[in-house]
Amino acid sequence: MKTSDFYYDLPQELIAQTPLERRDGSRLLVMQKETGALEHRHFYDILEYLQEGDCLVMNDSRVIPARLLGNRLPSGGAAEVLLLTDKGDGVWECLVRPARKLHVGTRLSFGDGKLTATVKEEMDEGNRLVQFHYEGIFLEILEQLGKMPLPPYIKEELKDAERYQTVYSKVSGSAAAPTAGLHFTKELLDRIAAKGVKLAYVTLHVGLGTFRPVKVDDVTDHKMHSELCMISKKTAQILNETKASGGRVICVGTTSCRTLESLSDENGHFSEKSAWTDIFIYPGYKFRAMDALITNFHLPESTLIMLVSAFAGYGHVMNAYREAVKARYRFFSFGDAMLIE
Repeated sequence: MKTSDFYYDLPQELIAQTPLERRDGSRLLVMQKETGALEHRHFYDILEYLQEGDCLVMNDSRVIPARLLGNRLPSGGAAEVLLLTDKGDGVWECLVRPARKLHVGTRLSFGDGKLTATVKEEMDEGNRLVQFHYEGIFLEILEQLGKMPLPPYIKEELKDAERYQTVYSKVSGSAAAPTAGLHFTKELLDRIAAKGVKLAYVTLHVGLGTFRPVKVDDVTDHKMHSELCMISKKTAQILNETKASGGRVICVGTTSCRTLESLSDENGHFSEKSAWTDIFIYPGYKFRAMDALITNFHLPESTLIMLVSAFAGYGHVMNAYREAVKARYRFFSFGDAMLIE
């Protein structure tokens, strides 16, 4: 398939710039993947589509304030660093600006020297390995100095940083939010659990590679970046019990989906496991673990719209996106949602 096959025309004004006041007040486009039939609902109606014995799988990764604004030493020139992947021992893979001035050996300072860093290596595609120097706990320093790394298509300032976190976020490490989960409130999750739906959590630390544009003409030539994902013993047990009893495994977001599809065995069975995954799901992929998907509306020609098309059928998905544009749904991170079952 060609990357251009996944293009759709999206008016700029439909790109959501701010979250709604009520998390679960967004719209919900419900699609039957076998027929492509569509229903227009609200997210709080999702309870009607979940059944006793189902399992809702959520990514509990928490976004770190990964955007650091500082200066180059000794010149004092501005520098920006976006943390992508923790390589251990204070070394991170980062996006940097201005890249043409941040070569190996360049020293950086953030927060008047509270945090300093040295560029160690220039990587493929322009990323850098950066060694950070600090006293204390790195995540605590980030909380003081870092900014939330909102996607480039969001131009508005975020007034409450917690609105770019899910209410169940727990394990710090993501450079972007698993945005399908932003629609849930604690109260809605309580009501879902009270209905007899099991709640299970996985962890995938979202890197910006997930959102990197596909720059090749042929989809199969695209290479995904690796992301760390984990399934606990408890979650593996819940998933296996759900499968055995005939319940559905419903993934909240493409990150939960990619975790399950990466860490299940060929029979869709789970065990406690962690791994780096670069799984790339596009039409033709055979799903082993996921039965239904809750997801946001994704960028044209992105790996995410390809994943959704693999699950629900290319024609059905592109038709649903055209309908969503026509019906003035809100798109991307702070936008509306789809349920595909």
